[in-house]
Amino acid sequence: MSAVPPSPVPSPEAPAEPRGAVDRFFEITRRGSTVAAEVRGGVVTFVTMAYIVILNPIILSTTADIDGTRLDFAQLSAATGLTAAVMTILFGLVARLPFGFAAGLGINAFLAFSVVGEVTWAEAMGLVVINGLIIVLLSATGLRRMIFDAVPMQLKLAITVGIGLFIAFIGLVNAGFTTATGSDSPPVGLGVGGSVATIPTLIFVVTLLLTAILVGLKVKGGILIGLVTGTVIAVVVEAIWHLGPKVSGDTVNPGGWGLTEPKLPEQLLAVPDLSLVGQVDLFGAFGRIGVLAALMLVFTLVFTNFFDAMGTLTGLSKEAGLADADGNFPRLKSALIVEGVGAVAGGLTSGSSNTVFIESGAGIGEGARTGLANIVTGLLFAVAMFFTPLVSIVPTEVAAAALVIVGALMMSQIRHIDLTDFTALFPVFVTVTVMPMTYSIANGIGAGFISWVLIRSFAGKAREISPLLWIVTAGFVVFFARGPIEALLAG
Repeated sequence: MSAVPPSPVPSPEAPAEPRGAVDRFFEITRRGSTVAAEVRGGVVTFVTMAYIVILNPIILSTTADIDGTRLDFAQLSAATGLTAAVMTILFGLVARLPFGFAAGLGINAFLAFSVVGEVTWAEAMGLVVINGLIIVLLSATGLRRMIFDAVPMQLKLAITVGIGLFIAFIGLVNAGFTTATGSDSPPVGLGVGGSVATIPTLIFVVTLLLTAILVGLKVKGGILIGLVTGTVIAVVVEAIWHLGPKVSGDTVNPGGWGLTEPKLPEQLLAVPDLSLVGQVDLFGAFGRIGVLAALMLVFTLVFTNFFDAMGTLTGLSKEAGLADADGNFPRLKSALIVEGVGAVAGGLTSGSSNTVFIESGAGIGEGARTGLANIVTGLLFAVAMFFTPLVSIVPTEVAAAALVIVGALMMSQIRHIDLTDFTALFPVFVTVTVMPMTYSIANGIGAGFISWVLIRSFAGKAREISPLLWIVTAGFVVFFARGPIEALLAG
């Protein structure tokens, strides 16, 4: 499934000998990896995730809270980098898996566009902390693991495939290859007016094809080579034609670059401003909007955080070849606990809930199999706090190519799903399609769970369904109906 297929774990008859303390701690040799592959994978994961240092502040700083307060962009960028660095390294040391952490895009958008219209930013981050504490409690007691185990293998595989399509779709949208048409039929289209009409999108296509060729030829570092080559081309193109950004103030330049402009910055070094750290009001929202309304917000945060992370962990562990036949992977309980800690840390730093990033699949595609890759990624995030202008050199269009490649690699898991039984086929289909179409991993998982329980029950297979899956499915029904429920509570 990955560019360099994961090597099988050596059999007990021929155990691999670790090469030093680092190898022994991270189990590098035992997982069929090398230090070079881990470093390379860690760098690639950082490159594909680095945009979050820019995008998270853009999302969170655009909206004023109920008191009219806006978060500062530079402070948000520093907080985003700090939390990503700490959580990525912590996860690498505790769970010893190559899964990078950063501010979750679903939750930060929910906070910016739904929550702070009712509460202050400090109160919103307090809700994020409470959400994280609940997830840590569920993980520590084993309930989260029980829910994880209750999910049928077909749905776990469907989640992996769905995430693959989701991140590929993210890449196509970020590159401007897929755009909204502004009409009902069809809602999306190709590029500008049905054509690849901009230079940044053309560079995406070139980078994508180059990377695909390298991965197809099993060239070591193929994804990283593609990213570096695409970035160099983009820098040269920008230096010659001065395309500029797509959006600058009120000016829109359809032929410009998306999120980041590939040009060498005048200032490379900047001291990070960490003033937002600790700006949290833990229970203020309960007093401002009432206990029931605040609990509904927490419920939404927990469900989104919980199942986005579960889906991502499942998909990445399968991608890395670390999951067993039931979808379980090494140090699962520790991974789930640390993931919950990421939500707490994100709230405490005002950078929004931090969670496992699906872009880690790019590093896995480069051969990363252990937490050592996370150490590399985390250290680069720490450095990025001081070199935010330099991090922004990689244009979104180039990073998007890696996401599409990883999406294609993850799609291969569909071969393990038995699609001859329609009672399994339909929930799998719903899970895979709803994720990219609604831009939400949690929505895809919820739709898959509900359809699985209903269809399998009416097919006479209700006894095969875990009681926990029934409970979670009922929770998802509430999750999907939360808008009317919130309106009812408000009335």
